[in-house]
Amino acid sequence: MEIFKGDKVFDFMGKSKIFISISIAFILASYVLLATKGLNYGLDFKGGTLVQVQYEHKAPIKKIRESISKDSLFKNASITKFGSPNEIIIKFTTSSSSVKEDMGDKIGKLLKGTGKFKIRRVDIVGPKVGSELREKGFMAMVLSIISILIYVAIRFEWRFAVASVAALVHDVSISIGAIALFQIDVNLDTLAAILTIMGYSLNDTIIVFDRIREGIHETKKYDLFHVINDSISKTLSRTTLTSLTTFFVVLTLYLFGGEIIVGFSFTLLIGIIVGTYSSIFVASPLLKWFGFNIEDFKRRLAEKEKAKAEKEKMREMYERGMV
Repeated sequence: MEIFKGDKVFDFMGKSKIFISISIAFILASYVLLATKGLNYGLDFKGGTLVQVQYEHKAPIKKIRESISKDSLFKNASITKFGSPNEIIIKFTTSSSSVKEDMGDKIGKLLKGTGKFKIRRVDIVGPKVGSELREKGFMAMVLSIISILIYVAIRFEWRFAVASVAALVHDVSISIGAIALFQIDVNLDTLAAILTIMGYSLNDTIIVFDRIREGIHETKKYDLFHVINDSISKTLSRTTLTSLTTFFVVLTLYLFGGEIIVGFSFTLLIGIIVGTYSSIFVASPLLKWFGFNIEDFKRRLAEKEKAKAEKEKMREMYERGMV
């Protein structure tokens, strides 16, 4: 199935400066949001206690807040609705001494008189564990980027590797900026979504780069702009169909999956849009910006083939006893 005609070549490179400028503006806006609003670290990374309470009828938030504040441990507790009006989430900082207490029972006693309810979930993460998870999560992201850089450099060439990593930084930066803008809780599932975005975006970029490399082998000219435009145009139908299919699946998760996976699905939604954009409008034009040259690339390939042929010749002569 093709959305775009296979013989139609779009001038992506002619508009590359506009697209790169838009990307830079979004990245800068993301960093401004991070500096001003910051990330809203959730339970996994900040440490604390989360108690999910379900009422038979609409939860009386005001009454709950008054009952909870009677205990000094819960004075700064955050009480928010969770999905339906009947359910609430109570979040508060956990001290080392309170970790040993049964928070479910303690909350249950304080909420007596607010209506019929049941404690559905109690999650506790110590401050030290939360800090360690945050550090390890950041390290996982950095190591992933380094691994991708090495992999693409080996498979293609260093300029392809730098361009793909620049596109990944672009995707992650804008996704994190959106998380900061909408104050989505940053937990382990959000981190998993960011790592998924990196893999998804890289896959798209590698497919385009493969087609560019094939185009370089096929062409007798040294016009990089034409090769990139032709390669992106030929993979455009595949990229669009794959992205739309994934987008609608994740959109369904976001709309109907419930509050518990809203951070994961929201991050993926942003990442799919940004990742598809970057593999078409960012990664490939960066090859030219980083000084990639078809003539030099073909010369290096010819030298490698010559060296390989000489090595094979020497091995053959050795096997025949001629050297």
